Amino acid sequence: MLEEWLLLAHVIGATVLFGTGAGIAFFMVMAHRTRDPALIAHVAGTVVIADTIFTATAAIFQPVTGYLLARAIGWELSEGWIALSLLLYIITGLFWLPVVWIQIRLRDLARVAEKSGSGLPPAYFSLYRIWFACGFPAFFAVIGILWLMLTKPSIALF
Repeated sequence: MLEEWLLLAHVIGATVLFGTGAGIAFFMVMAHRTRDPALIAHVAGTVVIADTIFTATAAIFQPVTGYLLARAIGWELSEGWIALSLLLYIITGLFWLPVVWIQIRLRDLARVAEKSGSGLPPAYFSLYRIWFACGFPAFFAVIGILWLMLTKPSIALF
């Protein structure tokens, strides 16, 4: 019974991570396309809150539920698919952490532009390109993790 609850919690966490990430990306891109500082400031502000509440919580929750689930089932963390999942999780985090900081900067730059009545500054567009580029490796790493979790392929890493 404990295994089922841990599996449910782990799947919910993965769903929150993937869904929030995809939703944040969609809304940020759509706001950016308007080039409207007020709209971008509002959306980016909401995105920062969503990342804090949902993504950060799930990011902490996932390794805990994964570890407990592996222990309950009897899987070793050194099994190839688990080790590779953990590596991809770290890679995802390495791209996500700068993205959070960038989203805060994008929000702040858009707020300044809105208050001053000026257009978005060049720094905004530079940061946006980095933000956009960081999304791809993180997204594909999460897809890889989901595939590994579902298929549990036999991978000899050690």
